[in-house]
Amino acid sequence: MKKIVLYNKTDKSLLKEALEKEKFKRITASFYKYIKIEDPTQFRNDLFLLFNSLNIFGRTYIAEEGINSQISVPEKKWDVLKLKLEGIKELKNLEIKKAIQEGKSFYKLTIKVRKELVSYGISENDYDMKKVGKHLSAIEYNKALENPKSTIVDMRNYYESEIGRFENAIIPDVETSKELLPEVKRILKGKEEEPIFLYCTGGIRCEKASSYLIKNGFKDVNQLQGGIIQYTHELKENDIVSKFKGKNFVFDQRLGERVTDEILAYCHICNDQCDDHTDCKNDACHILFIQCQKCREKYQGCCSKECQDFANLPVEKQKLLRTDPETIISKTFFDSRIKPKLIS
Repeated sequence: MKKIVLYNKTDKSLLKEALEKEKFKRITASFYKYIKIEDPTQFRNDLFLLFNSLNIFGRTYIAEEGINSQISVPEKKWDVLKLKLEGIKELKNLEIKKAIQEGKSFYKLTIKVRKELVSYGISENDYDMKKVGKHLSAIEYNKALENPKSTIVDMRNYYESEIGRFENAIIPDVETSKELLPEVKRILKGKEEEPIFLYCTGGIRCEKASSYLIKNGFKDVNQLQGGIIQYTHELKENDIVSKFKGKNFVFDQRLGERVTDEILAYCHICNDQCDDHTDCKNDACHILFIQCQKCREKYQGCCSKECQDFANLPVEKQKLLRTDPETIISKTFFDSRIKPKLIS
């Protein structure tokens, strides 16, 4: 009997090589749904088998509270996937959002069971998913933002907002999801009776965030339906001007989708205007940072001279040095850097 494999353990270099050789087009898409899943592990295993059979790559999280998924689907399997998902009772009537722009987003399939879909780390007493903010279309959101009394809050991490955001949005100075909700509540103190407008990448972070704010006394909480991704599609469909400027950060190999031509960020090394994120090529670092083409060439995709020197050592030498805490240079440059200010 053939053994059923529920994990991909192939070396990533081989997976990336196979992706480059593909002769067909892929569609990058995302969806989420807050819904009770009785057995997340079994649900995860069944979904892995389905996705794997359709040659789907991507990253999906399953929890008792629902599902959050970003996937890369062979174009020829797109209609089959939608039909299969509709046949799963927990996933009926899904709103699946195609990416703003295509690119090689994922090279393998990963599906994990988690405690939370978004790692806010808040108590279940702090929210009620039956009471969430009002969902606004792109047209409604744009109109609402014209009200001078409106408060716009970016519900993403700082490094995402750095390359793209709505005009006049409040950008919480946090780098992890666990810091976000308490900080937003602190920032909004005194605005409990005023209109609040939240936005994020695809909508999932705003869903629980809006519920949290409502539970904490905010009366008029609104959120962008489908996040920046759906907003951008609706802009094109309705030929309206974007109030979101710059790039939409995405958590895959593309690291960003261009929404407008404005460049809102700076290279973290030379301070030239740039909004391209780079994953430091030093395997002892892998910090995510913004790097212009000039510095990418100069430092060979590394975040500093120290990381570049380390990355150029023979692999065996790197492994030996990484066992010694004195020689590990992970985040050497960025632990000491001053976080760049956002361009208004």
